[in-house]
Amino acid sequence: MTAAAAAVGPVRIRLARPEDHAAVGALTAEAYRADGLLEVDDEYEVELRDAARRAREAVLLVATAAGRDDAPAEEVVGTLTLAPYATSYAEIAEPGELELRMLAVAPGARGRGVAARLVTAALREAVARRARGVVLSTLAEMATARRLYDRLGFAAAPDRDWGHEGVHLQALTWVPPVAPGVLVEAATWVPVATRDVDGWRLGLSGGFTRRANSALPLGTPEDLAATLGRVEAVYAAAGQPSVVRVCSGAPDGLAAALAARGYAERAATDVLVRDLAALPPERAAVPPDVRVTLADEPDDTWLAGWLGVKAAGGAVDPATARAVVAGSPALYLTATGADGATLAVLRAALADGWTGLSCLMVEPAARRRGLGRLLTRAGLRAAADRGARRAFLQVEVGNPGAADLYAGEGFRPAERYAYWER
Repeated sequence: MTAAAAAVGPVRIRLARPEDHAAVGALTAEAYRADGLLEVDDEYEVELRDAARRAREAVLLVATAAGRDDAPAEEVVGTLTLAPYATSYAEIAEPGELELRMLAVAPGARGRGVAARLVTAALREAVARRARGVVLSTLAEMATARRLYDRLGFAAAPDRDWGHEGVHLQALTWVPPVAPGVLVEAATWVPVATRDVDGWRLGLSGGFTRRANSALPLGTPEDLAATLGRVEAVYAAAGQPSVVRVCSGAPDGLAAALAARGYAERAATDVLVRDLAALPPERAAVPPDVRVTLADEPDDTWLAGWLGVKAAGGAVDPATARAVVAGSPALYLTATGADGATLAVLRAALADGWTGLSCLMVEPAARRRGLGRLLTRAGLRAAADRGARRAFLQVEVGNPGAADLYAGEGFRPAERYAYWER
C-alpha cells in the first residue's frame, strides 16, 4: 500500500511547502505512469519529479489528507501547477491568463473528489491573482477529466488546439464570471449608520461584522494618506478599530499604504457567483421530519437560531444584529424539526437582480444531514421566484468545507477581497 493510499482523512488544498516537494514529484510521476502517460525511461519523468522548480516558477498546489495510525499525520494525495503567462510551464497561455499543468492524483486516493478540489482551488487562486482567464490542454481520450472541466465551466477553444510530438491536444478555457460588485454587495448588508469620507463609504454598526463596520474605497482620493487619516479618526471616535476593504476597484497601492500604517490583512474572502437560469424546475426535496418556512422579516426564532452560532465567540447585541440583517430586502428561511426546534437558517437578500446568500447556520447536532444544501437550494429558488437572475455569496478562504458545498451547487469564483484592520 502506498502512503497516499493510506490517507483517509478529509482532503485539504494548500500551497506546497518545501518539505512537500519530493513527495509531490514522486506522486506526479506515479500518477502519469498509472494513466499510461509516461513510459519507462521517459525523459519527461525528470521534469515531473522536479516539483521544487515548479514551486519557484509557478504556483504549486497540493491536496493532502491525514493518514492511518501507522502513517504520517499528513500525506500528499494530489497536486496541480498554475503557471503564469511567459513562464517555462505555460505552453499556450496568453497575456493575462494562467495555465493549468500537471494535474495528478495518487492512484490510491482517486474517487474522493481530489481533482475537483484542486481545480476549484486553482480557479479561486487565479481570481485572487486577477487573471483574466485560465487555460489548459487535454487529450480527447481523457473523458473523466473532460467531464470535470465541463462541470466547472471550462469551454472548448478549438482555434487554440495544438500538437506535440504527434499528439493532438485540445485547449479549454475558463473565464471568471461577472462579480456583483461592491455596491450590490453593500446593498445586501446595510450598516446601521454610514459616513462619507472623500467618497469612501464608512459603515458603523457597533462592531457587528466587518462587512457593516468597514470602509469601502469607492474612489481614488487626491491624497490617500489624508483620506486614511480621516477614516481612522471616524472609527476612533466610534471606539472601533479602523477596517478597510481592499478589493478590485480600490486605489492602486492601497494595501501597501495600509501596511505602512500598521494594518494587517484579515479575513481574505472569495465572492462566488452562479446564474439562476439553470436552476432545476423542481423544488428541493424536504425530508419528512423537517419543515422549511419562508418569511420576509427575521422573526425572533430565526434571529436566535443564527445568533446562537454567530455569537458563540462573544456577546452580540440582538437589536444591532436585527437592524443589520433586516436593513435591506431579504428572504429568511428556517428549517425546523418535528419537535419545532430550529435546525438551520439562511438569509437571501435581494438587490438589483441579484440575491446574496448569507447567515447560513446549521445546529451542530443537525449537521451532516444535508440541511445546508437544502436551504441553499430553497433560498435560490425563492429568490428566483422574486425576480433574482444571479446569486452570490462570500466564503472566507480558510473555510474549505463551505467552498466545497457551494462549488457543488454551481457557484464559481468571481473576485477575492480582504479586510485590513489597524
